[in-house]
Amino acid sequence: QVQFVESGGDLVQPGGSLTLSCAASDSTFIMGAMAWYRQAPGKQRELVATITRGANTDYADPVKGRFTISRDNAKNTVYLQMNSLKPKDTAVYYCNADERQIGVRFGAWGQGTQVTVSS
Repeated sequence: QVQFVESGGDLVQPGGSLTLSCAASDSTFIMGAMAWYRQAPGKQRELVATITRGANTDYADPVKGRFTISRDNAKNTVYLQMNSLKPKDTAVYYCNADERQIGVRFGAWGQGTQVTVSS
């Protein structure tokens, strides 16, 4: 089963920026439809951003215009650039396959990377 390692999370002040990385153990898997998710304390995991095999992107309304998902196939890595961060962005961030795919096959969920937005 494909494994993911997320990194790049940190404590940042409101208005700040971070870039998250997600390295995959399977180069073929990560070239498919991928997504970033996040889970805040006491809340369900939610879809944040997606990128298709053809590099089309989509974003959840709360992050639209502030977050950018991208992929480097040569490095088996998906990125999430986060700008203008808000306290409500505080969560553990994960990557995996895009759940909206018909017959989606998920990889093993990684440990995620903690993003904390606070002054």
